[in-house]
Amino acid sequence: MRWAAALMVFFFHVKNFRYFDDEGQTYATWAFGPGAVGVTFFFILSGFVLAWSARPGDKVVSFWRRRLARIYPVHVVTTLVALALAFTVVPVLKPKGGYLEVAANFLMVNAWTNDWWHGINPVSWSLVCESFFYLCFPALYAVLRRMGPKALTVLVALCVLTVMVLPAVNRSLDTGMVPYCFPLARFPEFVLGVAVARLVQLDRWRGPGLEGAMAVALVGYFMAPLLSEAYASTTVLGFTLLIAAAAAADVKGLPSMWRGRRMVTLGEWSFAFYMVHVLVLQSMRLVVGDQPKFDPLPALAVTAVAFAVSLAGAALLHHLVELPGRRLLLGRKRTTSRT
Repeated sequence: MRWAAALMVFFFHVKNFRYFDDEGQTYATWAFGPGAVGVTFFFILSGFVLAWSARPGDKVVSFWRRRLARIYPVHVVTTLVALALAFTVVPVLKPKGGYLEVAANFLMVNAWTNDWWHGINPVSWSLVCESFFYLCFPALYAVLRRMGPKALTVLVALCVLTVMVLPAVNRSLDTGMVPYCFPLARFPEFVLGVAVARLVQLDRWRGPGLEGAMAVALVGYFMAPLLSEAYASTTVLGFTLLIAAAAAADVKGLPSMWRGRRMVTLGEWSFAFYMVHVLVLQSMRLVVGDQPKFDPLPALAVTAVAFAVSLAGAALLHHLVELPGRRLLLGRKRTTSRT
């Protein structure tokens, strides 16, 4: 499922780079325009997976160390690549805040300020949110694992409602916050994932199966452009139902397309794919130009090349950086990609 979400974000950025001419762009906008909501899926899934895989008696420092080992090696390498590109052939990536912005990016705190959230490697802002979630998870889970099904159900409803109304509340109060990237604004999505995981674990989750959940998620996806500022309002419910339905199908041994070997492998590469794909798209501007607006066939060909290069880069990052980096930071001979 992580792979599907990463693919949504990839095609969203392809649409933004305007590979397609006017008519093709109309179709690309319809199909890929809502793709930014893939990050909402990441955040809900992150909370779900961490709660699902929580270890009884796990030490807080050990948990934080594992999470750092999971994301930091790829973050460091892609940031270095982005900086190399920024000061050579892709100046649009150059940090406007100088050394302070670079330091903030390496420390994964840049998204706490509106000026730097999209700097250097543009997708790394989501790691700022994730690192904040990881810091909060031990205390959050200590509370939620003691909550009963009724309290968890109320919490799920409150989180969904918060995600739906937050953009409108932020606009009306004129807080100056950018909810899309601000870690506190994205926290309810993570809490939602944790609460749903607990309900599934307690066998108290009541929701549609995979087909019904997928239908709700697709309807929400294509409704998203109607509320462009409310990036997750139309999709949060469908994504929640889909993640819970997939987990329930796994527990019960029901058929699921997400368990195939290729899908699992792509899921393991998805983080690296997500982290590298915008750097590939930015670099390809050297060859295809800025917003080239090709006819459909050349546009599809360029998209296929961008996808292939991003996927190859993801495979290399996963095997040469992510797994060795994790072993180095954890001091283990073998690691697992699942959490």
